[in-house]
Amino acid sequence: MSTTVEKLSSGLTVVTDRMDHLRTASLGIWIGAGSRNEESHEHGIAHFLEHMAFKGTRRRNARQIVEEIEAVGGDLNAATSLENTGYYARVLGSDVPLALDILTDILTDSVFDAGELAREQGVILQEIGAANDTPDDFVYDLFQARAFPDQPVGRPILGTPQSVQSFTPDSLRAYLGKHYRAPHMVVSAAGDIEHARVVDAVSRHLAALPGNAGEAAPQARYTGGLEISARPIEQAHLVLGFQGCSYRTPEYFAMQVFAGVLGGGASSRLFQEVREKRGLCYTIYASHHPFYDTGVFSIYAGTDPKDARDLMAVVTDELADTVATASEAEVARVKSMMKVSMLGVLESSSARADQLARQILAFGRPVPLDELAARIDAVTVDDVRAAGRSLIAGGQPTFAGLGPSGGLELAAGIADSLHRRAA
Repeated sequence: MSTTVEKLSSGLTVVTDRMDHLRTASLGIWIGAGSRNEESHEHGIAHFLEHMAFKGTRRRNARQIVEEIEAVGGDLNAATSLENTGYYARVLGSDVPLALDILTDILTDSVFDAGELAREQGVILQEIGAANDTPDDFVYDLFQARAFPDQPVGRPILGTPQSVQSFTPDSLRAYLGKHYRAPHMVVSAAGDIEHARVVDAVSRHLAALPGNAGEAAPQARYTGGLEISARPIEQAHLVLGFQGCSYRTPEYFAMQVFAGVLGGGASSRLFQEVREKRGLCYTIYASHHPFYDTGVFSIYAGTDPKDARDLMAVVTDELADTVATASEAEVARVKSMMKVSMLGVLESSSARADQLARQILAFGRPVPLDELAARIDAVTVDDVRAAGRSLIAGGQPTFAGLGPSGGLELAAGIADSLHRRAA
């Protein structure tokens, strides 16, 4: 493999990684703007714009876009997160020029036809409805809204029915013009790739992108608190969490390891104690999601409402015990899992292209795998315990509960007691 980075005069970055054993290529255009860059009246517009990009340009209608890429056996897709939006394709190496032509076309020359817009509003309303009908997704929306109230980072990426129905072609163009700017964009490709050809195509197709930087997203303000939503469903869905850390901080890797020790797999403390020993749930896990300026640590479980209180009591005990007694063997096991996951990226051209783009948007450069492995190896047991202590002592926890009332309130009371114990 050979990773090559080139910054164009406009500020746009091109990164490629040639993987000589492959005959396919994955490539895409990533933008350093997502749902947290939206103003209040734009809630959901980053995701909506991602959908509308595939609905027609001046050269291709929506059907022609998919037919052209699928005629060569390729596929197109896109995704919106809080901080990034990506448009990507996977094709044979010989068809990279076609994929780049289509990707750049949909990003720079979409027509935002009013009829297509109205139809896609209906599609996204269905997507919102599906998310609201999925309790283990919806409870995270409740959790995020309580952790970061009244700000973009706390709002659902999909938007609301009201906000989605308010979008117009002009509002889409305004958001695109404000945030789709060369200095905050990366073209990334991996697999059967020739770097010079990618740079040449990008230079031609994206020459008209604005070269000045767009507006930065507002700083996140973590608050925490309790959010309970009664719903007549079979299970109680519970999320307990705390303010985490940014991926730019020295504590990041220790926090990731702490999440793994506590609830990162079948050997983790939560899985063994809550599910295997006590049988209080089917699914339980801990995770840490970092952003550029903060992060959020969460523990999720779905359980019978009558067991919600007992489950939360065990969770808080295991959390405190992990802070005090995380062991060398546990830390070593999680570090090995993290390195295997990291190296697994090399087996997929799409994962590699995505990784490179995200690293450049976050750190301004691709981070060598040896450097990442060394930073993981450097994490000590004391670092992991300190990361856990910082969670509990860092402020008000966040608790979200969804399901039949009764057990939720009891579980919330136990969650809230963490803050009092820490104080």
